[in-house]
Amino acid sequence: MNIYDISQKAGVSIATVSRVINGNTNVSEKTRQKVMAIIEQYDYTPNAFARGLGLNTMQTIGILCADSSDPYLASAIFYLEQMLHKEQYDSLLCCTGYDQADKEKYLNLLLSKKVDSVVLVGSNFVETEEEKNQYIIDAAKTIPIMLLNGAIDAPNIYSSLCDDYHATFQVTQQLLQSDHKQILYLYNSNSYSGKKKLKGFYDAHSSMNIKIDDSHVQYFVGDIHETRDFLINLKKKGLTFNSIITADDNLAVGAIKYAKLQGISVPDELSIIGYNNSIIATCCDPELSSIDNKLETVCKNCVSTLMNIFSGNSVPFRSVFSAELVSRETTKF
Repeated sequence: MNIYDISQKAGVSIATVSRVINGNTNVSEKTRQKVMAIIEQYDYTPNAFARGLGLNTMQTIGILCADSSDPYLASAIFYLEQMLHKEQYDSLLCCTGYDQADKEKYLNLLLSKKVDSVVLVGSNFVETEEEKNQYIIDAAKTIPIMLLNGAIDAPNIYSSLCDDYHATFQVTQQLLQSDHKQILYLYNSNSYSGKKKLKGFYDAHSSMNIKIDDSHVQYFVGDIHETRDFLINLKKKGLTFNSIITADDNLAVGAIKYAKLQGISVPDELSIIGYNNSIIATCCDPELSSIDNKLETVCKNCVSTLMNIFSGNSVPFRSVFSAELVSRETTKF
């Protein structure tokens, strides 16, 4: 049995069957009971495609992320799927990796599934070169596109993100004002978000007329133990610093391990601040001070924006949320 068979046996349109399946109240009780009787008689289970035929909606949202093993991205996916489920929407997840061609391939795959929208999770989907974003702009000509923690100025593209620039700017200023003049900034991404954080770090120094030595801005990609060893090598090369700001919590935990191995007291001799306020911030010793980028709030806004779009309501193209520093044991303020 399919949705066509159900409509014929019940003597109603496909649209009416879809309304009954989706719980739409714009159906008389008599008609609803007639359709439900046929459904129960033939043990019919609607699939997403069948549901969408009559109402021009699949009740399905596509989700793209680069790497579901990344703690930030994994948490975002969890929040999105839970919130979409509450709105009676299914989700289709594709993990693209970081290759441009794969990102385009998987977005086109989701479009072929006739999803109602696609959420791009993570700022790595936003490229500096405008032509590399064209596939997203083209997709937005057919369905609304949501960017989580990224932004592209184009029609039918909506953004929900944290103000990474001001978060890093304020924390850097706070350290500088507390006599931490030798701050090491450690980052591992040149994404949209990564560039905002980096600019915040530089601008905080400029606002206080403090010159940054380029050696105090280090790009490094590696796990926690590799980060520890990277910092040990920096120290051996003669680089001095009395505080570290990192672009994510994994790097910061590596910094804590570095301090322990070197016998450096945290926070008396070295202050450490992470980013994302992830679960590992409270699983390390000492517990990590970290910038809370309000991921759950950002995801909630993302889903709320989509629901309003589907309902025909006016929504902002960009929603930006302020972050805050959660102080724990690796800082004194």
